[in-house]
Amino acid sequence: MTHPPKSSAARPGTAVPTMPSVPPQPGRPVPPTPTGPAAVPDAVSARRTAFAEGVDRLREAATTEPGRLRIIGALLALLVVAFGAVTAWQMTARATAAQDVLTRSQPLSSDAADIYRSLADANTAAASGYLAGPQEKPETRQRYEDGIRTAAEKLVTAASSSVPGSDSAKTIAELNKLLPQYKGLVETARANNRQGYPVGSAYLRAANEQMQQQMLPKAEALYQKENQRLSSDYADAKSFPWAAIGLGLLALGGLAWAQRRNYLRTNRVLNHGLVTASAASVVVLLWLVVGHTVARSGLNASYNHGVRSLNVLHDARIASLTARSDENLSLIRRGADTKVVGGNPVDAYAAGYDAQIDVLATSLTKADGLADDSAGHKPVQDANGYMKAWKERHGVAQGLNDKGEYQQARDKVIGVGKDPTSVCFDNVDIALETALDHEQAEFKQAAGDGRDALTGLPYGAAVLAVLGAAGAVVGIGRRLSEYR
Repeated sequence: MTHPPKSSAARPGTAVPTMPSVPPQPGRPVPPTPTGPAAVPDAVSARRTAFAEGVDRLREAATTEPGRLRIIGALLALLVVAFGAVTAWQMTARATAAQDVLTRSQPLSSDAADIYRSLADANTAAASGYLAGPQEKPETRQRYEDGIRTAAEKLVTAASSSVPGSDSAKTIAELNKLLPQYKGLVETARANNRQGYPVGSAYLRAANEQMQQQMLPKAEALYQKENQRLSSDYADAKSFPWAAIGLGLLALGGLAWAQRRNYLRTNRVLNHGLVTASAASVVVLLWLVVGHTVARSGLNASYNHGVRSLNVLHDARIASLTARSDENLSLIRRGADTKVVGGNPVDAYAAGYDAQIDVLATSLTKADGLADDSAGHKPVQDANGYMKAWKERHGVAQGLNDKGEYQQARDKVIGVGKDPTSVCFDNVDIALETALDHEQAEFKQAAGDGRDALTGLPYGAAVLAVLGAAGAVVGIGRRLSEYR
């Protein structure tokens, strides 16, 4: 008779025999520890992230009125603070840009225009002095020296304000290199002319070509770059603060909803904390809209009646200086330089004078249209009258030169005799300088008003936003106290 095999399961109440632990022995591998889903407790594998747990707690809190009030209070405070912070940030940026327009970019643009004008003025005075020869007036020589000195000083100012390695810095460095070369050519021409050597005119021509083909184009490029910087600062200062206004409207909407919700649940018309938060937000929003509107209006006025007029007047003055230089060089070169116009060869400098007088006439018409008061109109109209007289006298001088009467033509130009063209040119230049001074003052007044309209707004917005957030928290806290 056979017996069934004994079960390996232990009987109840008896200990289960265990395998003795064997310490690891050198040279023998340690058996791997069992891994896998079966080896990890379910609680560990189901552990959730802190974010998910926070969402659950928030959802649970929203099921009770106190919890909902806490969430509403936190959101309202966050909205009001965000509104104040964005307002302060955007208005600080616009106030800085408005300050730059007034104290940095526009003055630098004017300095760049002065560099161009000073170089052209020096070139004109050099030609006038050479044409006069021994009869050169001390005023003419002084005007040349003043032009060179002013250009050198403005280049130093522009260099200190430019970004190292920028295009403007490179242009300024090139002008600083060319300026002494030009001055050397003029001095050589003057010395030869004093000794009666005709070669002096060749040196003067080389100086004029260096000025017209290298220095003035670079000065104009510098002027254009500074004008672009000015336009960029204007755009930054006038850009509308949409983000701040949007957040302000959103904060006010949230506060209005919270007060309506409070009224529907308690029949209480006002919650002092929420009313305080709403009042602070309304003040910031109105201050923001009105302040920026006034600032934008002032900046627009400074551009339309200041910068635009200044640009046109600078163009007019440069055209006047260039026309005077061409008028002098036409007599100095005596037809040695020609160009083809309409299939016929003409004196290059005589044609240049005609072209620049046309530019001057056009610029004066524009400047008169941009002037917004009698103080702006009068010097422009005076310049226009002097320009017409200059044009008539130049026609007489050019006719004398064409007939070979060089000495009479020269006297008609440099100021010896009756009704010289030099008097007309000087009067045009003085009138344009008066107009420029007036428009510069107009710009400073309008731009200063625009900048001042933003004064205190960034700091006021920040303070009022903190006050509004505190009011929202206190107002919700009063409701929460009713549940205790």
